[in-house]
Formats: sequence, C-alpha cells, structure tokens
Amino acid sequence: MAKPWLAVFVLSLGCTTLQAADHGVKDISPSRLDLGAGELAVGFSQPSAPIRRVLIILHGRLRNAETYRQSAEKAAAQAGQSASTLVIAPQLLNETDITRHQLADSVMRWRGNEWMAGGLSTGPQALSSYAVLDRLLSRLSNRLEYPELKEVVIAGHSGGGQMVQRFALLGDDQPALRQAGVKVRYVIANPSSYAYFDQQRPMPVDRNKCPGFNDWKYGLDRLPAYAKGQSAQSLEQRYIACDITYLLGELDTNPAQPALDKSCAALAQGPSHQVRGLNYFNYLTQRHPQGLNQHLVQVPGVGHNGDQMFISAQGQQALFR
Repeated sequence: MAKPWLAVFVLSLGCTTLQAADHGVKDISPSRLDLGAGELAVGFSQPSAPIRRVLIILHGRLRNAETYRQSAEKAAAQAGQSASTLVIAPQLLNETDITRHQLADSVMRWRGNEWMAGGLSTGPQALSSYAVLDRLLSRLSNRLEYPELKEVVIAGHSGGGQMVQRFALLGDDQPALRQAGVKVRYVIANPSSYAYFDQQRPMPVDRNKCPGFNDWKYGLDRLPAYAKGQSAQSLEQRYIACDITYLLGELDTNPAQPALDKSCAALAQGPSHQVRGLNYFNYLTQRHPQGLNQHLVQVPGVGHNGDQMFISAQGQQALFR
C-alpha cells in the first residue's frame, strides 16, 4: 500500500518514443512527489508486508527511471526481499524532457546532466539534486509511517553511481534516521568518474591543458553551495566512515563505451569504468591503511549494464545482504 507522504497520482502522458537521451527520455515516471520546491517525477513499488528496507535506485544519463525501478524490483524478488522492500526510483528530468512531453510547470527539471554533480533544478524552484535525496531521507525517518524500517540503501549505476558517490561525500548526516536506528548504505555501480580528495591521480595530468581536473565533480576545488563550506579534511573523514559497496562490472573495460566520460579530468582517473573504480578504491586504501567501512566487488561476465549488475548474485548481496 502506498504511503500517504508520497502524495502521488498517476498521469496519462501519451509518451512519445525517442531514440536518444539528448532528445528526451522515452518514458516519464507515472507518479509525483511534492518536495516543496516542485514535484519530483518518481516510480515506486508496492510491498505487501511492513516496510523494513527502502531502496532508492538512481538512473543513469538516459534518465530511464522506470527501467531501474524494474531492475531493482526484480533483484528484490530474486533475493526474497520484495515483500518488505519499498523501491523508490526518482527521475531527474531535464528541460528537454519537460518540453517534449509537455509536462506541467510544477515538475522539477535540471539543465542537461547537472543533477549528477548536485546541480540546482531550473524549475519550478532551485533545489540541489542532493537536497532531493535529503528530503526523501528526512521523510523516511518518520516512525509513525515507517515503524519497522531498519535500513535505507541508496544505489545507482553509471550516471546514477556518480550521483550516489558524490552524495555520500557531501550529503547531510541524517541525524533523524540515526536517532530512529535506521542504517544508511550506499551501492555505487560502474560510475564514469569519482570525486578525489586531493590532486593525486592514477594517470598523468597536463595541468596546462586540463586546468580544471580537480574542480568539482572530479575533485574538491570549486565545491557547490550545497557543500556549505565544509573542508576537504572533514568531508573525507565523513566519507570514509560511510558504508559503501563499489560494484564493478568485470567486463566494463571498453575505453570507447558511449556512457564513459572522456573529458581530460575523467581520463586522469583511468581508461575505463572498471579501471577507474579499481584505481579509486586503491587510492582510498592507500590513504586509509587502517581500514575502510567500504568494499569493492566485481561482477564476473558483466559489462556496462545496470540490470545485469543489480540482478547478479553480487548485486543482490550488495543491495540486500
């Protein structure tokens, strides 16, 4: 049964099939969640038992939230967890989507893919995409609505993995969830890049040709306003304490993969999704040899495919333990 705070309604949108993300998404999520700054397009599951886990699943650059919702629900069913798991799949639309699908002005949208880095929505009001997650988490701390909630898992693949990694770094501490005894975990699958804590990179960088290699979202220079002036040291100490699983496709090694960020700042992190993930985890373990509350898991036989990543045995273990 849907929870009242979702305040959702289903629309008959008559979506037009489109061939490329640059021209708008194929499907618009059917429901709306009022976040105060506007209505977030969202899809969600219908668990049949009291909710003990919430899985927030974030789409990639194609913004195909319903595809990711279905993958998450399939993974939950295969893991025997669907009855007590509420899947929430936010859809972070851009301005092209709003125009092409003739959506109401009240629906939140971002410029291009700026939502990955915590960018501000361009309508109807300005709100960081990270603040969207903060508001979702805040509502989940309501013990009257979620008396049996034990954990929240925030997961994303590709562009969604980028957003999860940066949100884990900058996001609010969620004291209300802690006080309610709800654990928050993160699953970061095959992102195109990571935010580093200093100017060290695994690949050589020509700083004259790539002067912004350490700017946010690749490093901690020129942080967004959402960071609230926090220092690099405090952000790193908070990040390494997070419960994070890095989920890498063992075959996600194609340097020409269409979803791979090929900017000079991203290339400084390695030639492929898989190598960039291995490099980043090695970077963290070198900086924190005393140990991390984080794990790296490779999924054998899988490349850059969100559905295969999450429904794999390793994906199910990461999501549901």
